Amino acid sequence: MSVRNRYVFAAAFAAMIAVSSFLIIPLPGIPVPLVLKNLFIVLSGTILGSFYGGLSILIFIAAGLIGVPVFVIPGGIAVFTTPLGGYIIGYFIASLVSGLICGLPKTSEKKVKPLFLTRLIIASFLGFLIILFCGVFFMMYISSMSFAAAMAAGFLPFLPGDLIKLIISIPLALKLRPIAARYINE
Repeated sequence: MSVRNRYVFAAAFAAMIAVSSFLIIPLPGIPVPLVLKNLFIVLSGTILGSFYGGLSILIFIAAGLIGVPVFVIPGGIAVFTTPLGGYIIGYFIASLVSGLICGLPKTSEKKVKPLFLTRLIIASFLGFLIILFCGVFFMMYISSMSFAAAMAAGFLPFLPGDLIKLIISIPLALKLRPIAARYINE
């Protein structure tokens, strides 16, 4: 039963990420808008662990590639010819890495231990950082931008928003991991 529940949770996170795709804030002069979905992407890894968090991102990406309008811009696979492509690659890597650091949730995590809290903070921080740097490096690749120009366009404008999302993600993960553990662990 818990294996089925893990897939249900992965699909539910993919749906939450897709819905959050519609919450965008365009930034003047910046090719990629500010989005809320990377909060859910990092949470998918920190709450579900690496495999099921990564699976939720693959479901989300697959939906976008077949034409479901879940990406910030339409276009299916053509999205990888835009600066957004790097962030999408980063979504998957970020979920995997944050999930590897946190592991599968356990019901015993109701009581917050300093070591796990430290791991969760590191996992969340790295998740947001990976998304941004994948976007920057992809922007450099497809646009022949310098590192400084790509940082100015694809990293710095998103830093304040991502710091806020980082602060929000940690208590959310702490609260949701033990709840998720009741349904997805043996």
